Amino acid sequence: MGHEWEAGAARDGEVRRLIGREREWGMLARLVRRACGGVLDSEGPQALLVTGAPGLGKSLLLDSAAEHAAGAGVRVLRCRGSEGESGLSYAGLHQLLRPILALASLLPVRQRAALLGTFGLDVAYDASASPGGAELPQDRMVAALGVLSLFSEAAAEQPLLVVVDDAHWLDVGTLDVLAFVARRLEGEPVAVLAAARDERLPPQFLREMARLVVEPLDRAASGALLDLQPQVPIGRVRSRILELAAGNPLALVELCRAAARDPESARRSGEQSLPLTDRLEAIFALDLPGLPEATRSLLLVAAAAGTAELSTVEEAAAALSATPDDWGAAEGAGLVQITSGQIRFRHPLVRSAVYQAASSGELRAAHQALAEVLAGDPDRCAWHHAAAATGVDEPVAQELEASAERAQRRGGYAAAATALERAAQLSPEPGQQAVRLVRAAAMAMYAGHPHWVGDICARALAATDDPALLAEASLRAGWALAVTTRFADSLGFLLPVAQASTEKNPVLALDALATAATPAYNSGERAHRDEVLRIASLVSPQRDETDRMWILAGCDPQGQRARVRRELDGIWGGPVPGPEDGLARDLRLSRLVNAGAAAWVLDETSTAVRLLSAALDHLRRSPTAGANATVAQALAYAQYESGAWTEALATVDEAYRTAAEAGLENVVAAAPVLGATLAALRGEGNAVRGAVRRAVEGVDLTTCLSLQVRMNYALGAAGLADGDFGTAYRHLRVTFTPGRSPEPVHYHASLHYLADLAAAAVRAGQIEDARAVLESVRRWRAGGERSPRLEAIWHRASALLADPARPDDAEAHFRAALADPAGDQWPFERAQARLDYAEWLRRRRRSIEARPLLAAAGEVFERLGARPWADRALAELRASGVATTQQSARDAVLAELTPQQLQIARLAAEGLTNREIGERVFLSPRTVGFHLYRIFPKLGITARGQLRDVLPPESAD
Repeated sequence: MGHEWEAGAARDGEVRRLIGREREWGMLARLVRRACGGVLDSEGPQALLVTGAPGLGKSLLLDSAAEHAAGAGVRVLRCRGSEGESGLSYAGLHQLLRPILALASLLPVRQRAALLGTFGLDVAYDASASPGGAELPQDRMVAALGVLSLFSEAAAEQPLLVVVDDAHWLDVGTLDVLAFVARRLEGEPVAVLAAARDERLPPQFLREMARLVVEPLDRAASGALLDLQPQVPIGRVRSRILELAAGNPLALVELCRAAARDPESARRSGEQSLPLTDRLEAIFALDLPGLPEATRSLLLVAAAAGTAELSTVEEAAAALSATPDDWGAAEGAGLVQITSGQIRFRHPLVRSAVYQAASSGELRAAHQALAEVLAGDPDRCAWHHAAAATGVDEPVAQELEASAERAQRRGGYAAAATALERAAQLSPEPGQQAVRLVRAAAMAMYAGHPHWVGDICARALAATDDPALLAEASLRAGWALAVTTRFADSLGFLLPVAQASTEKNPVLALDALATAATPAYNSGERAHRDEVLRIASLVSPQRDETDRMWILAGCDPQGQRARVRRELDGIWGGPVPGPEDGLARDLRLSRLVNAGAAAWVLDETSTAVRLLSAALDHLRRSPTAGANATVAQALAYAQYESGAWTEALATVDEAYRTAAEAGLENVVAAAPVLGATLAALRGEGNAVRGAVRRAVEGVDLTTCLSLQVRMNYALGAAGLADGDFGTAYRHLRVTFTPGRSPEPVHYHASLHYLADLAAAAVRAGQIEDARAVLESVRRWRAGGERSPRLEAIWHRASALLADPARPDDAEAHFRAALADPAGDQWPFERAQARLDYAEWLRRRRRSIEARPLLAAAGEVFERLGARPWADRALAELRASGVATTQQSARDAVLAELTPQQLQIARLAAEGLTNREIGERVFLSPRTVGFHLYRIFPKLGITARGQLRDVLPPESAD
């Protein structure tokens, strides 16, 4: 391999020397050590994304890392994205796994079937072996777990490095699977190394993978690279090359080659108005005119093929009068390399230059020739026919539609959506175009890409006036946007469908309104809620009113509380059947979710935990990422409010991980805010502020009032915990509007933070301003029915802000805040009220009355791990003359475990095997074992059977 193949490198014997890449190589070497020794032997990421502009040497860095790893005894699996195969489902994954696919026989049957099914391979599957004897669903998350388990099995033999080049050209299914795997490598002797162009970074990789940005070489390193070329440029030519290349190694090498051919080529190749990529492609194209026509035909077919299979390229090129002998000129020019029946372009930009230099007629001929050769591969054949099409073409559209159906059966929803999109473009009839677009939107929804769904639906809506198609497209678009932060856009699709269906199809109307109630709640805008309620009032009563329960509760929790509570008690007051009792057969899952959400908004917290836990348990057994994430987030809030903080942390972690994989922006932002709130209440304020700001970065909080209010509460809670009451008040105050007559910024969320605002105001000297908020809320609470929780919060705030000259008023409010036994559902808030009342009593020399209140409050704070409040209660108890003890050993033990570790420990305590736990939490058995290896010392145990003894029941939290 000559220097022209080694931009930024040179070889001294067998040792590859990277020029100016010491920093980058250090990170790659650490990654390889991580794969060799596992996480116990090395620090740093296990998944690394190398990014940079074309020509900076990303591929060379990957090649060097792969060589280094292989020399260290690491098994290397590789794949390279191909623009021509980016629409084929799991094409990159098949390329990557082919060397180890035989190990699939070691996987659990469900994972093996799902994984092999993605490649269209038939797998014998005994339905009776699965829980409940159900037929196997084609589930992309189970298939992704199968890939993780396959890597784990391969790594059991020797450490594994997964190398992925040109990731920006991989199919979406492969990207999703690799992102899933990259998030779950802890404990595995596996590392993932990927590379992608800066302008096309796969969003799946950005959130969780560490990133190594490859920068241009400095002038000294650029000069050193020039000195290693066969003909070293000097004088003005050298200066011009250094100027034009701007530190791009590939440009340095290629301009050197051009200058060696013709000293004036450096000037011709460096038009200042062109971006670097265009200049490089122009450089590569300089070689083409001098090649024989037959050689150019071979190169064009290879560029169009999207495959490195030499036999396919040569067979197709034969139709263009090219023969294998014609490769010689291309190899001699250094454009391609042919080895072991594979053809490789020197650089992707060579392929781009070849393809872009061809005329439209030449491109059509090349794709048509490839389609004829690939007639036995209907999917690739369909795509080449599509590339050869010059306009609408119904037969080709039907080919793509059939390809989409095959991809759908394999679980390749993204590939199916891509094929249907292209089929729609080729459809001569607008009606058929709209049908295919609506189907593409459904596939994109199942693939978990809401932004894509919205884009497709916009085109579908513009392509048809058929009422049924318009309604379906609007529902899909509304659903997709509801899980992002584009709430107004979501309602713009959903509300017209509901309005048009109130009489003709009331069930559809309620379905659309139930979906609309979520973005209406999250946006917090009164106009949105009023419109949802107005349309709902036009829908006649139905046999199933669960959708209406959520609509009413979500949009008017105070005004509709009594009505919805009656419905909840009547329908959902008894036990909720689990999956084994026929939940999937007898109840629509959406009913369970909507009822649970309604219960949560109405502060029927224990009911919400019960219903949402049942729903999430069902969803965990049949994962659908979007539903999992939204239900998990709602459950996490209910668990937090009910005092199950440790459980809430585990659930919110699950919600975030699932949402990140599915692209649910609202949950991706909101879940970390709840996690930060719990961290703040436990006294971890330093971590809170950064976590909150990262979570909401890029979100327009003026359109997401629920998130805005909860973000400010998290920051305010951190201030309260740190004793920074001025900061705490500033954040809590903006949960209500400014001015003399403040109103809640969010009609539901803001009200729950009134008492904490009052507590901060007392210590920050802002009592008069806080009283204005309290008076406004007093007027605001006059309508409708308030929950016992909101009543207790209002009374606590009133007690804290009461006139010191009228102590009876303060005490009456304190007693009212603690009077209703229902308040025990919200233990932290009740403990806060007890602490405030006890402090008030002790300062009036009534310490004997304060002691039981302080003891009860302190026990709750200790149990929850609310360290700042526990310390405050402890200090008050001591001041009242009571000897105190420290935090219980059990709570100290639980505080040592991460949410995921606690979840794994509980499942192991229930008797599940590592493999069964992995199926439940989407980890490999090896990673589960790794976590248990770390859990045992923290809990002071040595055997799995001891877990049940040291872990408290979940209800204890």
